[in-house]
Amino acid sequence: MTQSKPTILIVDDEVRSLEALERNLTDEFDVQIAETTKEAEQILADHWVQIILCDQRMPDKSGVEFLTEVREKWPDVIRIIISGYTDAGDIISGLNEAGIYYYVTKPWHPEKLILTLRNAVSMFELQRQNELLAIELRLSERTAKKKMSDGRQKLRKQYSFDDGIVRSKSSPMNAICDTLSQVAPYDLSVLITGESGTGKELAARAIHYNSLRWNKSFAVQKCSAVPQAVLESELFGHRRGAIAGAVQDQTGLFERAYGGTILLDEVCDLSPAFQVKLLRVVQDGEFRPIGSNQTKKTDIRLLVSSYKNLENEVREGRFRKDLYFRLAGVTVSIPPLRDRREDIPLLANFLLKQAMTDIGKEVAGFSAEAISCMKRYAWPGNVREIQNEIERMLVMGKEHDFLGADLLSPKVLMEASPEREDDLSLVTTTTRTLKERVEAVEIKILRESLIRHRWNKSKASRELGLSRVGLRGKLDRYHLEKEEEQDKVDEIGK
Repeated sequence: MTQSKPTILIVDDEVRSLEALERNLTDEFDVQIAETTKEAEQILADHWVQIILCDQRMPDKSGVEFLTEVREKWPDVIRIIISGYTDAGDIISGLNEAGIYYYVTKPWHPEKLILTLRNAVSMFELQRQNELLAIELRLSERTAKKKMSDGRQKLRKQYSFDDGIVRSKSSPMNAICDTLSQVAPYDLSVLITGESGTGKELAARAIHYNSLRWNKSFAVQKCSAVPQAVLESELFGHRRGAIAGAVQDQTGLFERAYGGTILLDEVCDLSPAFQVKLLRVVQDGEFRPIGSNQTKKTDIRLLVSSYKNLENEVREGRFRKDLYFRLAGVTVSIPPLRDRREDIPLLANFLLKQAMTDIGKEVAGFSAEAISCMKRYAWPGNVREIQNEIERMLVMGKEHDFLGADLLSPKVLMEASPEREDDLSLVTTTTRTLKERVEAVEIKILRESLIRHRWNKSKASRELGLSRVGLRGKLDRYHLEKEEEQDKVDEIGK
């Protein structure tokens, strides 16, 4: 496919000059000629002209006057004056009023003129590329802004108190969510307490995305097991050379998250010295980067979480009282999973759906027996532990099949007995006889083995060193039967 020649319009009232220019340029350009400015305007209207080469001395108007009009109507066209007169006033007018690219004097040299016109074509192409790039950047900016807005709206919905925090109708989390939804729109500091893995960060995100700052940044800074120098640098920033290894300035989180929300996770582990520095930020909204004499202002909403009872920490002298009262504008306590067992079926299916998306493996759901075992287990690691357990079950299970109780970890099966007491209390309690204590432990062992072998009595009896008759007798004695599965909680999201 041959590339089309660039189009050049020559405007000159002298016929011989037009013929000479056309003869020298026709091999490399698509040449259009006009003897008057009126003819030239018609050609410009009918053709896509890249370059116009206009004589300065025209009968109806000067070349500068005509090219000034061209500049207004066809601003993309590269404008060149050609003249046998080198009047300084004409040149200045051409540059200022007509915005000419070049001033060619007569007599012109063919090779030099062609080189000038080639450069003009390159200029025209460069202009077009810049325009297209500017348009693309504007479109990209709008697209990026829309994507960011859509993403934030999606996050806001994901962390809504109605849909984002999974719980049952009778869950103790309902009252907590009601409190958080009332607090979220106001710039109060919130202290979120609870055991590790209960979802304190999730609650903080829900507060942020339901606040007036929802379209700004949300950041989490861990305070536990972080050296004070590192934590101070992360939050306040530092200047080059202020600390070991600081080869350049670093902007701290209090500056980067301006207008947004910061969660200080496990604030109970802050050192006394750092508590003093944090107090200034909370009281005055001011901080100073390490190695700097300049005080900076910040505008953030500060949320904090703690796995320890901060009131006890204050009484023991490990946490500043004035800082505590600044941070604990509102205090909410997230209950452990063992105190919200009715949420486990919904939560398990929600986490399974997430795990299937992340891992890329589909299953039919959980068996009723698996859900029953999960509800009876105490989950000392709370939501984080059940999430890890479900991911392991998904990997070990068969695709498109139900995840049965046999896929649960031995510790979950052993402790997921109808007896709500742990193994130690079963053995050491003084309210039971030796026989009752032994039987309680035996029930746990039998049940765990049967579930793990999917209630295959032959396999379970061989593992336990029992005959089938002996195992059958113990099952009848303890009334151990496989749980009914008519009421399966097997649909994802149900």
